[in-house]
Amino acid sequence: MADPQLANKIEEYIEKIHYSDRYTDDHYEYRHVILPKPLLKFIPKEFFDEKEGTLRLLTEAEWRGIGITQSLGWQHYEVHAPEPHVLLFRRPKNYVPPAQPQQANKPSNARRK
Repeated sequence: MADPQLANKIEEYIEKIHYSDRYTDDHYEYRHVILPKPLLKFIPKEFFDEKEGTLRLLTEAEWRGIGITQSLGWQHYEVHAPEPHVLLFRRPKNYVPPAQPQQANKPSNARRK
């Protein structure tokens, strides 16, 4: 069973994740996410590059799994070696999320006359 105090501490660190304002160039919008340094010790070892000692590029499922929350379309595209707690993200400028599949219309419960 997980230690409730540890879970509370991790949640406290997650609440302190800093999300920068977005900035753009001709092709992408960017933002950086700054993790509280103590949160790094709770990130799975396989998320780190063994040679560099920094985080490797993470998939969306991985970065969401460590508590980063942001809208769809963001890609972790670069690591900042001097500051491993800073993750750099980008997505295409004017990104439009894919359409959600429509649920099939269910028959109405209205009474028939």
